[in-house]
Amino acid sequence: MAEHRPSAINLRRKSKTLDLEYPGGESYSLPCEYLRVYSPSAEVMGHGPGQEVLQTGKMHVAIVDIKPVGHYALQLVFDDGHDTGLYSWDYLYELCVEHDTKWQRYLDRMTEAGAARDPEVQVLKL
Repeated sequence: MAEHRPSAINLRRKSKTLDLEYPGGESYSLPCEYLRVYSPSAEVMGHGPGQEVLQTGKMHVAIVDIKPVGHYALQLVFDDGHDTGLYSWDYLYELCVEHDTKWQRYLDRMTEAGAARDPEVQVLKL
């Protein structure tokens, strides 16, 4: 995949979204929760297929800082202390264009695990 570097990046703290604009007019708005649960860090992705760690209770997470990493990625710093994922331009674009599919996959995994997005909610399977 060719590098998909955004032409503009805006963090909207109140709505907890990261807005990305691309040359040619494409624009996307990604929720902080979505970016957190799909962090490319080893803590979330594991070290290989099948080692992913389901992130629960991240409904209210926010991005508190964005740091450029060279000319190829962003480091997103979340208010839950997570800051180890480096979001390459191509990975960010993948998160944009595959948002609906990835988000539904996450929701399905949460349901299967009997887990909650809200950290104040405990789900019991009877």
